[in-house]
Amino acid sequence: MTRVLILGGGGMVGQKLAARLVHEGLGGGPAPQTILFDVGFPPAGVEGPEQMTGDLGDPATAGRLAALRPDVIFHLAAIVSGESETNFEKGWAINMMSMWHLLEALRHEHNASGGSYVPKLIFTSSIAVFGAPYPEKIGDEFLSAPQTSYGAQKAICELMVTDFSRKGFVDGMSLRLPTICVRPGKANLAASSFFSGIIREPLNGIEAILPVPDTVRHWHASPRSAAGFLVHAAGLDTARLEGRRALSLPGVSCTVAEQIEALRRAAGQNAVDLIRQAPDEAIMKIVQGWPRDFDPQRAVALGFRAESSFDEIVDVYIKEDLPNATV
Repeated sequence: MTRVLILGGGGMVGQKLAARLVHEGLGGGPAPQTILFDVGFPPAGVEGPEQMTGDLGDPATAGRLAALRPDVIFHLAAIVSGESETNFEKGWAINMMSMWHLLEALRHEHNASGGSYVPKLIFTSSIAVFGAPYPEKIGDEFLSAPQTSYGAQKAICELMVTDFSRKGFVDGMSLRLPTICVRPGKANLAASSFFSGIIREPLNGIEAILPVPDTVRHWHASPRSAAGFLVHAAGLDTARLEGRRALSLPGVSCTVAEQIEALRRAAGQNAVDLIRQAPDEAIMKIVQGWPRDFDPQRAVALGFRAESSFDEIVDVYIKEDLPNATV
């Protein structure tokens, strides 16, 4: 049986991925043996997978996980963009050094196996690896030049995954996820959390704060698409990447105003009236350096798919995550 390890398995995307593996299997086969690792898990989490807790920043923990010799590793574990920017040391320790410890532990297992153990490693990177100034649409040839600590940490992890793959220790790839929206649950410390909040909170009858102008444009995909990206990547022949193991993924480019119009179409003016503008200079400064639109031809040619409109993204949240949905 295929053994799958999800690092960050207690988070929102990790739980979505775990549920998909339990119900749909992997690569058309049966549900794999799935192990979730995180610092903690939600009380009403996915049933079935084994749960492990610990500190991924500890080299001993990385060694313990690598010794399980999973066939597929989904690396979702990270602290988010806002916290990475405000807590410099923690950001580098968790988002970069933990990847080094894991790759070194996997290299040890590879060598101990006589070279036969080469796990598939899928790393969730970010569009934060890019920095302004941007073209109208970011294509597959645009350089990676991050302008935040979070983006720099993700970019360095991409390079490590590529180099350890080149050496044959792992078979890895990095997925530059769009901003995942609409995220269920409570807001987190990500600077981008308001993109979900201005949809999620009004749909739940709660006031939402909008800290940026409604002219801000950004790149989005749903949690369902994020899980789909990961599953698709696990079954992809990485030889098709021709050594370029980082991919910008499909999504929907829209302004905040267009998001709000999608909310209006889904739930009416009463929901829109729950959005309150409260400009935040710190968030606006971060947002000014974010990508706005992409032309991800490589990923599309390799079979990655996302929503085609923000209305679809809102509909996914209503159908999958809105409690007692009546809209």
